[in-house]
Amino acid sequence: MELLSGNEAIAQGAWEAGVRIGVAYPGTPSTETMESFAEKEGVYAEWCPNEKVALEVGIGASAAGARVLATMKHVGVNVAADPLFTAAYTGVGGGLVILAADDPGMHSSQNEQDSRFYALAARMPMLEPSDSAEALAFTREAYDLSERFDVPFLIRSTVRISHTKTPVEIGPRLEHDLKPYEKDAAKWVMMPAFAKPRRKVQDARTAELREWVEKCPYNVVERKGAEIGIVCAGATYQHVAEALPEASVFKLGVTWPLPARVLEAFAESVDRLYVVEEASDYLSNQIRSLGIELSAAPGKELPPDGELTPSMIRLAFGMQEAEHIPTQGDVPGRPPALCAGCPHRLVFKELSRLRAIVTGDIGCYTLGALPPLSAMDTCVDMGASISMAHGFELALAETKHRPVVAVIGDSTFGHSGLSSLLNTVYNQGAGTVCILDNRTTAMTGQQGNPFNGITLQKRPTRELDLEGILAALGIEDVSTVDPHDMTAVRSTLKRATDSENLSVIVFRAPCVLIDRTRKPAFTVTQDCRACGVCPTLGCPAIAKDPDTGMAAIDDVMCIGCGQCAQYCGFSAIVPTADRTKGGADAR
Repeated sequence: MELLSGNEAIAQGAWEAGVRIGVAYPGTPSTETMESFAEKEGVYAEWCPNEKVALEVGIGASAAGARVLATMKHVGVNVAADPLFTAAYTGVGGGLVILAADDPGMHSSQNEQDSRFYALAARMPMLEPSDSAEALAFTREAYDLSERFDVPFLIRSTVRISHTKTPVEIGPRLEHDLKPYEKDAAKWVMMPAFAKPRRKVQDARTAELREWVEKCPYNVVERKGAEIGIVCAGATYQHVAEALPEASVFKLGVTWPLPARVLEAFAESVDRLYVVEEASDYLSNQIRSLGIELSAAPGKELPPDGELTPSMIRLAFGMQEAEHIPTQGDVPGRPPALCAGCPHRLVFKELSRLRAIVTGDIGCYTLGALPPLSAMDTCVDMGASISMAHGFELALAETKHRPVVAVIGDSTFGHSGLSSLLNTVYNQGAGTVCILDNRTTAMTGQQGNPFNGITLQKRPTRELDLEGILAALGIEDVSTVDPHDMTAVRSTLKRATDSENLSVIVFRAPCVLIDRTRKPAFTVTQDCRACGVCPTLGCPAIAKDPDTGMAAIDDVMCIGCGQCAQYCGFSAIVPTADRTKGGADAR
């Protein structure tokens, strides 16, 4: 018996099923799945530039006869949707399982999204575990099912399943020989002449899946009283079991297709039937579409957004809480901030000084939108910064407007920014693009990407030449700047934004979490005039003394980057004595 998170359990289940190849783009809450899989014996795993590429690599490996695991977060499924829908037509060679990790509550995402709608739309079966033991078992068994029904299987997790550790029984690896590849254009070439017959194959498969799910052991009925029946799935089941111990529960392990006849029988066995789900109406709508009547909650309605708790469920059923359960509102606010010494900070400070319109992107640099920097205007999806900046320039072309600047990270540029920049170049766009190259995929845990040349399993590779790629696109105005140098950042941004042509600035310095060398901490002298400039950098190591109004620097948090000293007009911020470099006390 071991304690594994849902992510680790999915990786273990894939390994036990004899999976040879794993493909992914890192995205919370899915990231640790592929990292865990990559550490196992006898497997190949890689980070791909984006989720579409990852799934296409997976489909290719499956067509060649290998069992494959592809992992991504919910918004990554959007990126992979093109090959996903067509893979439901082609089917598989070796078993193919796709993890879609949803994030109700948006702990690390730009939206809430229920990936079960993708299963419904693509008619691709989806399994939904309620703990790590089911995550392992469902994943392991999904490969046999994928090959049996000739279709990829989706596994849906949510953040609580992905990151919560529960007991599991691990087992041995069952090796599977590579299935011999045989040319079959009618199966794999999805031109209309072949896709039309494959649609009929999909229809027949769907009918078979609907029969299979009626007897599937993953759907479990827990009989208690006949007064209340609850239908739920995934992490929500755990909350329902705690909140309503006397209710009968239908725990769905397969959330597409739904077992219509078994659900009907369950509905008839209880006086009132309810669906409990978080941030979605997928199950409610699908069960109603089967002609099954649902009762309205007798108490307070469940919230339409965010994660559920047992407390919320009890209130929805008219039960008062016996005791106060702390909620997010009871905890003092701790606004997120760029790390002390972050190489992105001065870029945002100077963009704020320029009063630029800043189109942002997905990454830790999104925090540049928050006070006191307040230097970002938009953030929509991966790669959107460059495309939206081009849109701003087009809309404002006939007006005198503020500088338009796109800000994107190195990993995100590789993900989808490259094609956006290609569009701007092709259509003779203007504006300024800032590529914040901190040598890693920082927000999801310092993973490799094409521009730092570090692969998931540390295989020998090459670091792509970012400036060379920009030159190959035909961009003539390319600058590379140390983002810790305030004078260089300010002058380069000023020159670039004054230009009428497209310019790209590569701000290159490693993330402070991968370069842990500490310089002497800085301190504030009595020359401080309490002007209030240095706190506007938003560095968590800088505060204001409540009595004197003077700046104060936390010497434990300060890493000695010297950014603040460059903004002090009174030379009142100076380094202290040398401190230990690296080691256990480095932060």
